[in-house]
Amino acid sequence: MSGQSTTHTAPRQGGTGPAGGRTGQLLSGLAMALGLVLFLGGFGWGAVVYRPYTVPTTSMTPTIGAGDRVLAQRIDSGDVRRGDVVVFEDTTWANAPVLKRVVAVGGDTVSCCRDGRLEVNGKEIDEPYLPEDTAAGFNNFPEVTVPKGRLFLLGDERTGSVDSTAHLTDAANGTVSRGAVQARVDAVVWPMDGMLTAPTGFEELGPLSSPGPLRTITAMVIAGAVLVLGGAAYGPLARRAGASRARAKAESAGAR
Repeated sequence: MSGQSTTHTAPRQGGTGPAGGRTGQLLSGLAMALGLVLFLGGFGWGAVVYRPYTVPTTSMTPTIGAGDRVLAQRIDSGDVRRGDVVVFEDTTWANAPVLKRVVAVGGDTVSCCRDGRLEVNGKEIDEPYLPEDTAAGFNNFPEVTVPKGRLFLLGDERTGSVDSTAHLTDAANGTVSRGAVQARVDAVVWPMDGMLTAPTGFEELGPLSSPGPLRTITAMVIAGAVLVLGGAAYGPLARRAGASRARAKAESAGAR
């Protein structure tokens, strides 16, 4: 007989390949694809829905400070409600976007102050977001009836804010057209103070605005980043785990 050598090939265990097997690679690829969709979709959705603004003054402290970066949701003028912090442009106020809080809408009567509180439609409004010393320095103003389609706006720093009270002698009694509103502020993102507190003091006068989709968008971006990073890390981790198993097997065989 001629000398023949027979080579025995060890069976592949579990169908695994060099980087954790076809199933693992497929799942890794799917995770990365889904992650990219969520990550880019979240950023795209946010770019469509929100506008960033940097606040130049202290008129909205302590809710929003000078230099803070906010995200404001683009809204229709008809969606503005009492208590909203809005960004608007009115050339009789300034030649730049202005950020104030809506305290009365068309048809409301508004005045200040009884017991140091704002009064809208005969109701004293609880405003816990104001500075603690606001009542002591609140500027009194006579009752104003807000014309239909217009808004009365104040800064949260009532003693130093150039707001509707500074324009009471204007033709519109300090009010601003609903159509001047560009967006409603949802959150302070720098520093990361988060979502604005709901202005619950206005609830008895009518429904409040619901928060925008910022939380959902943030969750999409975070989930997408986790899936992309996890999927990208799977291959190197699987190879490292496979190499460790191979070394352990070789050491075990050599010890016999």
